[in-house]
Amino acid sequence: MDVKSYCDNVEIELIGWKAKVYDVVRKLDKLSTGERGATVPMIRDLHNIIDELSERIDLLEKECPTEWNPQKKEIEGRMSNLRDRWQEAWAQVAQGNVGG
Repeated sequence: MDVKSYCDNVEIELIGWKAKVYDVVRKLDKLSTGERGATVPMIRDLHNIIDELSERIDLLEKECPTEWNPQKKEIEGRMSNLRDRWQEAWAQVAQGNVGG
């Protein structure tokens, strides 16, 4: 796979993850004030993830470096971490375990 195709594929994947994380945040935002208090750190982390994903998406839209291996490894590591954190947050939202 050439670098441009890889960048396009990563951008598409990041957009998908951004949407998934945003869905979790929207569900958490619908909680009552008491329930939301227990989730504030998680919500803050999820907003940070959304911001970071937005920055990566913007970078990929503007430039696709010819030497990509360091960034590729970093992004793949972060994507793995994101998958784990998203699964944890989604499990709590889906099970209604967000109130403490």
